[in-house]
Amino acid sequence: MMVLLGLVIFLFAFASNRNSVRKVLEVDIQFIGENNLFVTHETVSKLLIQYQHSVKNMAKETLDLNQLEKALNSNLMIKSAQVYVTVNGTVKADIEQKTPIARVNTNESYYIDDEGSYMPLSSNFTARVPLVTGSINKNNLKNIYKVANKIKNDEFLMKNVIEINQDSKQTIYLKLRQCDFTVKLGDVNSLDKKINNLKAFYQKNLHDKTLNNYIKVNLQFDNQVVCTKT
Repeated sequence: MMVLLGLVIFLFAFASNRNSVRKVLEVDIQFIGENNLFVTHETVSKLLIQYQHSVKNMAKETLDLNQLEKALNSNLMIKSAQVYVTVNGTVKADIEQKTPIARVNTNESYYIDDEGSYMPLSSNFTARVPLVTGSINKNNLKNIYKVANKIKNDEFLMKNVIEINQDSKQTIYLKLRQCDFTVKLGDVNSLDKKINNLKAFYQKNLHDKTLNNYIKVNLQFDNQVVCTKT
């Protein structure tokens, strides 16, 4: 029993030593979720640099996986990253990108992601999301995010809303596809009720073929839609 125990300890130590000195043979980068790549494999590879050297051919024991993950998560297009090493010496990086739901187009251009945070534009891919115009503060996106997130999760709004505008008083307006009128939401209170009123107005006037008879649709009053005709 003592000999057997000693042999097991020896083999374990031998295997651990060989594994620790084994070099990284390759790097495998996987993007989780959507196929649209806002951040490229090349960008991720550049972030996977440690001690000013590529992780490839480095000894496994010298890798600081936490530091590599921190480097990846520092990229403002990456939502989360996990880095680990397989038994055969492959460094794997699983990347989840941020998901844009609106694009701010003022004196500064950027996306708002699905968590209401800032996301820079990508030279690699452009998302088809509603534009945001007007008076926008990058450090105060709460109201715009609430409206944009509502649009993202509503089939009617996704199909029809092409622009969200906010004025200096934080009054919000919507522009619809193939419609001449502007929709005045006002503030974001009672947003679900306002959207339901808009849907009812839209469907009735679409049926009556009278959508182009209006220049403004005001939803900011409870239980009514106030319209201005051309």
